[in-house]
Amino acid sequence: MKKKHFIVIIVAVVLILIILCIKSFLGEKPFKKLSVDEISNVSVTLTPPGVTLELSSNEIEELVKILHTVVIYKEDNSYTEYSGQGVIFMITKTDGTQIDIMAYNPFLVIDNTGYKTKYEPCEELNSLGNQIRRSNE
Repeated sequence: MKKKHFIVIIVAVVLILIILCIKSFLGEKPFKKLSVDEISNVSVTLTPPGVTLELSSNEIEELVKILHTVVIYKEDNSYTEYSGQGVIFMITKTDGTQIDIMAYNPFLVIDNTGYKTKYEPCEELNSLGNQIRRSNE
């Protein structure tokens, strides 16, 4: 009887490890359930040049659409070793909480924690930030 329980525990642990490996390989979509209705305000900061702008409702809709496609992988804070432009979206939700999202390809930094990410959605976030900047010049 003890041997049977031991085998069940070993199988369960192996299955959990397999699921975790598959999840880290496939990544996860941290913003797949984010709704425009949950957002009260969004600003974007581009560094360089050090410009901060408020997003219109149409721009917020576009941001949410892109965020739905963002896939992150394992945590990786080596983004601090890179140089380039950071596009930082500060989302204020209707419940008062804030989410700080920096597109810094090939990384996405969420509330100061870096993750490897898929190139295309991160590039779309960067492009959106620069498009907003150009439309406000």
